[in-house]
Amino acid sequence: MKVLITAGPTVEPIDPVRYLTNRSSGKMGYALAAAAAKRGHSVLLISGPTSLGIPEGIDFIPIESAADMYQAVESQIGRHDIAIFAAAVADYTPAQVADQKLKKMGEEMIITLKRTKDILGSARDIMGFKGRLVGFAAETENVENNARGKCLRKKCDLVVANDVSRKDIGFDSSENEVTLVYPDRSEALPQDSKEHLAYHLMEIIEEL
Repeated sequence: MKVLITAGPTVEPIDPVRYLTNRSSGKMGYALAAAAAKRGHSVLLISGPTSLGIPEGIDFIPIESAADMYQAVESQIGRHDIAIFAAAVADYTPAQVADQKLKKMGEEMIITLKRTKDILGSARDIMGFKGRLVGFAAETENVENNARGKCLRKKCDLVVANDVSRKDIGFDSSENEVTLVYPDRSEALPQDSKEHLAYHLMEIIEEL
């Protein structure tokens, strides 16, 4: 099968030297890409900036901003059977980007933000994707309930949810512990390395 995977953070420029971003390392998405390739799938990884090596045997599109990722996904998703959105995409981006470095002026600086396009929420109705759709939900509270709401709103077959408030798993860790949230049920998986977890997740996604 053909599998599209997004990974990593996005960076949203404020001026030529500053940007807004998040703590995503990209490890989970890259582990999924490696696992999918090992299982014989054709894999396209679309990733924001990370320090990770690109897994062998996959196609790769590097992006920076949320707008870049939206455009890349929109142009590629129709060629794939499975789309797994593991990237931590910015929900907001600066409304204006300064052409020159902003100078220190006063005690406060106000930056106006605007919403970015919802990539996962656009996959079905706007991009017309008919394959299996898997989202990720990084939550700090009400993990399962928030993930189920996301699953239903965005017409996913599965949302993989984890609690990023925990220090032993998630963004900066090599391990993760997730709950599989389907439209009608949930299943908790035990804590494991992201590599082992990715392989198991690919088995589960194939069964969809």
